[in-house]
Amino acid sequence: MKIIILLAAMLIWPCSIISGQNVKFHDFTVKTIDGKDFPLSSLKGKKVLVVNVASKCGLTPQYEQLQKLYDTYGKDKFVIIGFPANNFGAQEPGTNTEIQTFCTTTYGVTFPMMAKISVKGDDIAPIYQWLTQKDKNGKADAEVTWNFQKFLIDEDGNWIKSIPPRTVPLSEEITSWISPPKK
Repeated sequence: MKIIILLAAMLIWPCSIISGQNVKFHDFTVKTIDGKDFPLSSLKGKKVLVVNVASKCGLTPQYEQLQKLYDTYGKDKFVIIGFPANNFGAQEPGTNTEIQTFCTTTYGVTFPMMAKISVKGDDIAPIYQWLTQKDKNGKADAEVTWNFQKFLIDEDGNWIKSIPPRTVPLSEEITSWISPPKK
């Protein structure tokens, strides 16, 4: 009897690991900055750059490059999604309405902005649990270290990599991933 239980446990255990890794980016629904449901499955077929943003950070001027990146590559095969977060130095204290107004009037942001969330700690949003935990994304642990950390997601909803906050959006690392050089 003990052998049967042990064999059953050995068969079930790998399945539980695999099932956690089968969760994809496209399986989540988040809220837009104006409170509407936004199924990430609507982004199937597009490369996605996910970035946690803040309005009162030394890196806030990255909004300008994010918008240029979106203007250059965005819409059909690439999208940027901004997630405002107040996890670092209270640098995103505003409401969703205040954040939206700031982004559009100061930087002309037209890429999708989501509702303010937590990107670390006890109240971390489910999408950021997936982005930062290997047992959920199946690829790597990637703690969010500051505002404007970036995550690359492929067209199929797979986690590709995390990019440090100080790496600018128009870096070759990002642009060559979006549009690989022709050989």
